[in-house]
Amino acid sequence: MRRRQGVSGDKLDEHQMACFDLAWCAAESSTAHFAVDYVYKVVAANEAGHGVSLEERMTLAFCAEALQNIRNRLFARPKTFGLNEDDLATLDASALRHFCQSQLDAGNLEALGRQIIALNGASGSYMLGHDATMMQDSFRKLATNVVMPLAEEIHRQDRIIPKEILEPLTEMGCFALSIPERYGGIQSDDHEDNMGMIVVTEELSRGSLGGAGSLITRPEILSRSLLKGGTEEQRQKWLPLVAMGDPLCAIAVTEPDTGSDVAAMRLKATKCDGGWILDGAKTWCTMAGKAGLILVLARSNPDRSLGHKGLSMFLVEKDVYEGHDFEYRQPQGGLLTGRAIATIGYRGMHSYELFFDHVFVPDENLVGGPGGEGKGFYFIMAGFAGGRIQTAARAIGVMQAAFERAVSYSQERKVFGKPIGEYQLTLVKLARMATLLTVSRQFTYAVGRLMDQGAGQMEASMVKLFTCRTAEWLTREALQIHGGMGYAEESPVSRYFVDARVLSIFEGAEETLALKVIARSLIDAV
Repeated sequence: MRRRQGVSGDKLDEHQMACFDLAWCAAESSTAHFAVDYVYKVVAANEAGHGVSLEERMTLAFCAEALQNIRNRLFARPKTFGLNEDDLATLDASALRHFCQSQLDAGNLEALGRQIIALNGASGSYMLGHDATMMQDSFRKLATNVVMPLAEEIHRQDRIIPKEILEPLTEMGCFALSIPERYGGIQSDDHEDNMGMIVVTEELSRGSLGGAGSLITRPEILSRSLLKGGTEEQRQKWLPLVAMGDPLCAIAVTEPDTGSDVAAMRLKATKCDGGWILDGAKTWCTMAGKAGLILVLARSNPDRSLGHKGLSMFLVEKDVYEGHDFEYRQPQGGLLTGRAIATIGYRGMHSYELFFDHVFVPDENLVGGPGGEGKGFYFIMAGFAGGRIQTAARAIGVMQAAFERAVSYSQERKVFGKPIGEYQLTLVKLARMATLLTVSRQFTYAVGRLMDQGAGQMEASMVKLFTCRTAEWLTREALQIHGGMGYAEESPVSRYFVDARVLSIFEGAEETLALKVIARSLIDAV
């Protein structure tokens, strides 16, 4: 039988606009699908309820908005999608138009906004199980009582995450969430449970994205990578230590000239007696200074025509540094230097440029041992799937914090004699904010459950794409509701806004996810 060829990358690049729009259509329709499933569960859990619930109203409004967005994209460029007049007529059916118009009517959204304010900013039932609810409650208290009081100082003074946050998180098992019990973690040995990781991330990100919410990402990626490709000796040695937060870890994949094009990376790994020598540069390596262990993807085969098949993964050990710059000299003579990159937000974690000058890595730290040589790309991709769903959870936490502030301020601030929350435009904004927050949360939870079943890889990319762009819009609106105070650094919403901007960039840039992952997979499945 002749093997089916994959989709041509060059052909996809010739139609980037269509691919990008297609990915967004798929992401929004998937969000709507999971939102409808969510409403059915809410209705089933509240059989005694009467009338249309808040969850139903929000889901209907979102489905109408998603349909309108999809219709607009296809109508704007029908030739790009190969659509004819008959196809467009189907999309313009009167029933579809009536549904969208009735749900997106200003009066309907205003009434939804009033309902949300009457419920003190409630945005729908979470529909979590007992264990996840307990974890949510515990970490919400920690975020409120420990993280939030330090969040502004970390952001404004560009501080490294302090021990006042790290120590209680370690005690509560924050770094052990994705590590199986047999390796000292709290994940079941029998099956995955992503929901704990998701709700913990969500609550910590509500407290501070850079000061707490992103701490789980690196252990998540490293542990999944080792579970996918590490030797049993490597798992036994490193996973219990990572679970205890000692050492903290970092992930070095991105390079200055390659960005999201992992297969084009150049950092060179050269075989030597007893190990490997690393030479080259990495960038956007978050937490590299304070990390004692860095997972590094490097080119172990000099034949660049091999692309991603010439990459291997290494565990690089180093000393811990508190500052914005560090210089680590190995006994063997190698030198690893790092410099924190100044950023508009996402402070606390600090992302570094790294320079490897003849850095020695022993053979035992080649992930997978000799059999892992050339397989580093596949190992890191296993880690990134977890990183994407975790990033969606981070986006939800930031959105939740911004939404809470927006609802509260809309009741406090008076303009022309009454609170701004009584004006129609503000009510519509709050209705859309609550709706998008809720459907984003439920999409993320649904993908987490899919991943527990060994599926959901494509959906993890779609939920990351959707929630991160949504977080940018929602935090922008929260800032706008605050007016001039929102632009002042003393207001937390200014931090939420600049923090949210990074979400569409890291753990898979928006364009890369849309063009190289989602669109490619959709077309390849046809």
